[in-house]
Amino acid sequence: MSDVEPIESLDCVGLFCPQPLFQTREAIDGLKPGEVLEMLSDDPAAEEDIKRFAKRTGNILLSFERLEDGVQRFLIKKKEE
Repeated sequence: MSDVEPIESLDCVGLFCPQPLFQTREAIDGLKPGEVLEMLSDDPAAEEDIKRFAKRTGNILLSFERLEDGVQRFLIKKKEE
C-alpha cells in the first residue's frame, strides 16, 4: 500500500489504551469521505482495537504493518458517504 498517500498522520507512540483509539476516532471524524489517515502506535492493544473500530464504523483498514521498535502503522480510509 505504498501508493496510498495519507492526508493526515497521527503519532500515538507512547500512548496506551484507550488513547490511540480515541485519537484515531477524532482524527477520522475530521477527514472527508475517502481520505486516508496514517496512525502510528506502540500500544499492544492497538492492533485489535483499530481493526475492530474500522469494522464497526464502516471505515476501511487499508493496511497494517509492524515497523521497528514495536511500532505499528495503520492506514485507515474514511468510509464513503
